[in-house]
Amino acid sequence: MKLTRLVLVLLFAFISAAWAQDTQSQTPPASSTGQGAKGQMPHHQHMMEMHKQEMDAMKADVAKMKSSLEQMKAEVAKISAADEKARWQTNVDMWQTLVDHMDRMLKHMESMGPGMMSPGMMHGQSTGGPPPSPKQPQ
Repeated sequence: MKLTRLVLVLLFAFISAAWAQDTQSQTPPASSTGQGAKGQMPHHQHMMEMHKQEMDAMKADVAKMKSSLEQMKAEVAKISAADEKARWQTNVDMWQTLVDHMDRMLKHMESMGPGMMSPGMMHGQSTGGPPPSPKQPQ
């Protein structure tokens, strides 16, 4: 029963953190039209700061998840019923896969640096094609 609560709390915390990060970073960027090279510097600094904040938040999330996963592993080791232990071990394996994936993503994002990522890439949006054209008033 304790493990069920732990998993539910972890899942809720992860979803809440991801949602909070997504809503924080969706503030509209300042317009740089007509500002020339002078307007680019603050925008670039803003993007670098956003990247740093995203990376710090992701590092903290991964660290929390690793800690919780270790607690889950310790609890699974205490389960004596084979069927219950197998069920929880499958759950631990799934979480381990997710944590490993997030760790790889974090390392990849760190290696790319802030200049190589668009804001959409940080939030899972596709960048496979050209950006949508702005709608013209009719």
